[in-house]
Amino acid sequence: MKQLFLFLAVFVCMNVAGKEKFPDGTPIPDWFYQYDAVDVAKLGQAYRITDYGVVDNDSNLVQTEAIQAVIDKASAQGGGVIVIPRGTFLSGSLFFKPGTHLHLEEGAVLKGSDDISNFAIVDTRIEGQSLKYFAALVNADGVDGFTITGKGTINGNGLRYWKSFWLRRKVIPKCTNMDELRPRLVYISNCKDVQLEGVSLINSPFWTTHLYKCENVKLLNLHIFAPSAPVKAPSSDAIDIDVCTNVLVKGCYLSVNDDAIALKGGKGPWADKDENNGGNYNIIIEDCVYGFCHSALTCGSESIHDRNIILRRIKINNASRLLWLKMRPDTPQKYEYILVEDIEGDARSFLYVKPWRQFFDLKGRKDTPYSYSNNITMRNIKLHCNVFFDVNASDDYFLSDFTFENLDITAEKNATLKSELIDGLKIKNVTVNGEKLPNRKK
Repeated sequence: MKQLFLFLAVFVCMNVAGKEKFPDGTPIPDWFYQYDAVDVAKLGQAYRITDYGVVDNDSNLVQTEAIQAVIDKASAQGGGVIVIPRGTFLSGSLFFKPGTHLHLEEGAVLKGSDDISNFAIVDTRIEGQSLKYFAALVNADGVDGFTITGKGTINGNGLRYWKSFWLRRKVIPKCTNMDELRPRLVYISNCKDVQLEGVSLINSPFWTTHLYKCENVKLLNLHIFAPSAPVKAPSSDAIDIDVCTNVLVKGCYLSVNDDAIALKGGKGPWADKDENNGGNYNIIIEDCVYGFCHSALTCGSESIHDRNIILRRIKINNASRLLWLKMRPDTPQKYEYILVEDIEGDARSFLYVKPWRQFFDLKGRKDTPYSYSNNITMRNIKLHCNVFFDVNASDDYFLSDFTFENLDITAEKNATLKSELIDGLKIKNVTVNGEKLPNRKK
């Protein structure tokens, strides 16, 4: 009988899952409902770094070459798992190769050097551009099936970089994020079937987790943190999704001094013509808890096309924005078929849509690229905020077909909804500061 009930439960779950669709109506593949933990024992031989001359030195000695040698050895012998045992191991940029994986045991700390000279300059992707820049602490390019697992920590050791960045901004207020040379924490590019689970990713000098041109990536039960005080960790985005298809972020804790999840893809007046750029498709973020961040979900500012994006079943605390659509006037953009649902908590803004002009550059283009955001649904949300509808009119973009449904909003400063700014806005069962707004079908 017990087996029968189990079978029925699985059968019901599969049928419920099969009925779910992305916002544009296409079915959500079964892949998004498979959360099995990585079985490290099945990934090949374990290469425990302390068995190969790497020592636990409480981060007094940079051991990049020794750790890389273990990765190279594993790759040469057909692949395997690079195991970081309990202890602290300081390193510069590491490059994982096909067939290799990273596992951090409980109490293990892979710690990034705070000297940028320990990081290689490589062809990479950063801020919507493909160029030479510093590698991340952990890099995997073209490593299909790559995994990072365990209960340990990857610590970016970012304090020195953060202090230097803010000093530079005092002297050169218009300096870009890249002018202060600093590495990312994890960079995974051109990979399929990737899974990161269980580890803590903290104190990144720059972006924390950057995925570029990847397909089928699962980020499960991660703890991602970078401080907003006493020293702010600038541009420490928790997860940057850049030209990717099929990404699941589930059960994670995200608290950083920038966007928690940002969708990237390219920038510039002809960004949609560059083969290095592209869109993000079929992204689901669910069952996560947010601490301080600039936004729970951001489209942009380096983004040209985002479609079928779902943010659901999250708790949010002390965020600046719930949904932020960065409309960049120097870049053609299209954000469409986005669903935000089943949210509870607080943020300064419920919806934030304004022109983003930081480092604006038309690069000689005579006309301004036009952008669109359409088919955005926000429903089943209980939120305490300062501003409900933080949206500006602009001649550079067009907003259409938004739906607000089952919203219970408390707005401290501005509860106004300017419905004329969105063509085809639908409102159903929306309450703001205890007052129910008139339903609106279109």
